[in-house]
Amino acid sequence: MLIFPVQLTHDLAEPAFRELKPQLLAQTGGVVVADAGALVTFDSSALAVLLACRREALAAGKTFSVLALPARLRQLAGLYGVEELLPVAT
Repeated sequence: MLIFPVQLTHDLAEPAFRELKPQLLAQTGGVVVADAGALVTFDSSALAVLLACRREALAAGKTFSVLALPARLRQLAGLYGVEELLPVAT
């Protein structure tokens, strides 16, 4: 499981993705779940990181889903038309 940080804004997006990518690639099995429950301070860059993680997971032949996406971030995903790319983890 990929654990997203408490804060994920523009300045922190690239370092966060650099940290998450090796964890994502090390996931065994065909499923990658991103836990966004810790996110408190974020902007649209958090969506960019989620989508980058999704892209990496799919390129590695894995599925991707998101656990505990904050409501505000889900609304932002809807506004940008990418909500369906971030399925809810079961």
